[in-house]
Amino acid sequence: MQTPPLMTDLAALARNRVRAQRQGAELFLQEEAADEIKERLAEVNRTFTKPLIVSGFGEPWQSLWPEARRIDDTDLLDAEPGAHDLVIHAFGLHWSNDPVGQLVQCRRALVPDGLFMAVMFGGRSLAELRAALAEAESRQSGGLSLRVLPMAEIRDLGGLLQRAGFALPVADSAIKTVTYRTAFHLVSDLRAMGEGNALAARSRRWPGRDLFPEAAHVYAKNFPAEDGRIRATFEMIFLTGWAPDESQQKPLRPGSAARRLADALGAPRDISGKRI
Repeated sequence: MQTPPLMTDLAALARNRVRAQRQGAELFLQEEAADEIKERLAEVNRTFTKPLIVSGFGEPWQSLWPEARRIDDTDLLDAEPGAHDLVIHAFGLHWSNDPVGQLVQCRRALVPDGLFMAVMFGGRSLAELRAALAEAESRQSGGLSLRVLPMAEIRDLGGLLQRAGFALPVADSAIKTVTYRTAFHLVSDLRAMGEGNALAARSRRWPGRDLFPEAAHVYAKNFPAEDGRIRATFEMIFLTGWAPDESQQKPLRPGSAARRLADALGAPRDISGKRI
């Protein structure tokens, strides 16, 4: 059977991240996500003593959990099975060539009833940049190139948690709107996040000299913000699931209910005695 083509050029992704860290990574979204995850963990009635962080960046995650072990989000995770009561997958799943495989490996790294949490960019991220580049390139060449990573929709990600064998799966999202002076400043920030184009199918040809100025013009015209700036949308999707354990609540089997829902709701009966 033919192997499907990979979405991400992992070597290019690694280079992007190294370059970002060397030049002073701009990780304000990761910092916000780390704070959000820490707040969510505070609401869980559990003390975690063996946390694992899966991330291509050490900070800000290591500062928030100094006791945690950190590993890179490579295809094969360097994680010992059943060794952790908490696994946090931080901003790597949207680049993964096998997100279900990543989730399965994280589940296997957990003790029974251990908690998994992840944050990743979702499908509404960079919608403005995607639209501006598409319009500019179609005007100039009549075609389109892959320049912005396609990202998963939240409605699909809860299903991935179930496929990976997690119990009690939950997926929710938060929208962050950031303003920039120009599209060039946005692209510079993306590179500083290590989020430059690392698609395996990206064009290796140097784009025409007018493409990005045209895209910046389209962006400013269609997606303005106050004070002559532009707006950029980032969708952060949070995933939560538990390693299965006998102590967890389970749904009733179909047909095992002791009372009918209509009876519980007190629905009226017709003259024959049937609920209406």
